Amino acid sequence: MKDDLLNRALNGDELAISKVLTNIEYATEKGLSYLGELAKLSGKAHTVGITGIPGAGKSTLISDLIESYTASGHRVGVIMIDPSSPISMGSFMGNRIRMQDKTLLKNVFIRSIASRGHLGGFSSEAIMLTEALDGLGYDRIIVETVGAGQTDTDVMSITHSVVVLVIPGTGDEIQALKAGIMEIGDVYAINKADKPEAEAVYDAVKFAIDSGEMIFRDEWKPRILKVSALRKTGIDELVNTLEEHAEYLRQRGLFEQRIKNRRTKMVELLLRRRLYDVTSKIIENNSEEINELVREGYINELLTKLYHEVKEKL
Repeated sequence: MKDDLLNRALNGDELAISKVLTNIEYATEKGLSYLGELAKLSGKAHTVGITGIPGAGKSTLISDLIESYTASGHRVGVIMIDPSSPISMGSFMGNRIRMQDKTLLKNVFIRSIASRGHLGGFSSEAIMLTEALDGLGYDRIIVETVGAGQTDTDVMSITHSVVVLVIPGTGDEIQALKAGIMEIGDVYAINKADKPEAEAVYDAVKFAIDSGEMIFRDEWKPRILKVSALRKTGIDELVNTLEEHAEYLRQRGLFEQRIKNRRTKMVELLLRRRLYDVTSKIIENNSEEINELVREGYINELLTKLYHEVKEKL
């Protein structure tokens, strides 16, 4: 594919990168062509998911990781998924505002997108942009979720390593014992470790991991670290642990498997998105007939009719 915009993006032109990613995010015809070209070049980046409850300090931690990665010569792509407006489905973009100073760093590209109300905190857009940034040569990609806590399990299907950020003083020492969140993380980072309650949170998470009641993903026993994102302490240990986990995955052939999982999930969500758009349009165009047939009790017949309409439109 010969395209000047894509070529400029591949050469590091940030404005071109932004335009290419916008086309991809909105799944335009050109955007899907860009995605196809970049997918040929992707598969090298180590992707890291950052999750945790709102207010856990995810943005501050990501800022610290950016500094550490760039200091080691890495190109860092960041996807920050902000909550959507329930009406417009647009993002409030608070994370982008908080990370504004990092957007000026060389070899860093930060993109905020809306969650579009996706319950797991991930959308097809997030996965497409992860694939695209990988193809654009960003070798460390960080994805921040909307902070849905235990419901944020989709992070596991598209990233290599998952960091769950836990903070003291919010009941996390009890929440940590619930299976949902304990099945997500490869690394558990106790943030605000200088607080006296942090030790109790650390002990609770350690107990949940050491109790033997969990099945470890890929037989990797999750690590527990104490950090202070605000004071920038514990960040080097976190980076080293993430590198250790990436190497663990490579040695077992799981690094490539995660990429395959990501691509499968991407195509699945794109297909679901296309089905949703077609179905929504048909429902809108047939709303009067739908109400009339439901009132008369012809629900099964109605579903068969609408199903055939959807098939014809696809």
